[in-house]
Amino acid sequence: MKKILAIVPALNEQDNIGSVVRNLKNISPWLDILVIDDGSTDQTAEVARAHGAKVISLPVNLGIGGAVQTGFLYAAKNHYDVALQVDGDGQHRAEEIKKLIDPVLTGQADVTIGSRFLAKTSYKSAWSRRMGIYLLSKTIQSVVRMKYTDPTSGFRAYNQKALRVVSTHYSTDYPEPDSIVTLVKNGLRVIEVSVEMDARLSGNSSITPFKSMYYMFKVSLAIILNSMMSRIWPE
Repeated sequence: MKKILAIVPALNEQDNIGSVVRNLKNISPWLDILVIDDGSTDQTAEVARAHGAKVISLPVNLGIGGAVQTGFLYAAKNHYDVALQVDGDGQHRAEEIKKLIDPVLTGQADVTIGSRFLAKTSYKSAWSRRMGIYLLSKTIQSVVRMKYTDPTSGFRAYNQKALRVVSTHYSTDYPEPDSIVTLVKNGLRVIEVSVEMDARLSGNSSITPFKSMYYMFKVSLAIILNSMMSRIWPE
């Protein structure tokens, strides 16, 4: 049996995290589940533990990048064959996990990204968000010469080789688009698979219109700068 870890970053998700963990355990009982409590001020950690997840509680809020990288470090240290990234707000369907991990387990890819836009799905999003994703996709394509339709997706699977990269080099916040460049530049095979996603179970997204503009500027700049860097693991 391959060792597979689901990394679930969560910040103040006490209303959602129980359902997320329960669905993962019910549909994929062979998964180990690690919730990274990113400095929550509510009962996120307690609810996750009550539903049977392992929990690492960070003493301060590190942001999504720091939380996920904590999970990567845990997966690498404990010799997991595959690390799966799943959001703590309920957007990522446990039923779609097999689509993500199969190409990694069979050696077809080092990293898989669950895409809402690779094929037609039921997912609905605002026009402005789709436009932002499209522009990031074009920016990434311009530097790696490969097309990724959903670069902001945080529904991903990584093998041990990929974990070696992201556990040492991962952006602090909004890391998903930038990490594609890092992974491809280091010779890793990164592919997309079409998945269905849902709206978050409850609560509101932390990305406001102002933050969206800041996000676009910061991530686009990071992608361009990252494209100029040398490989982390030179031949």
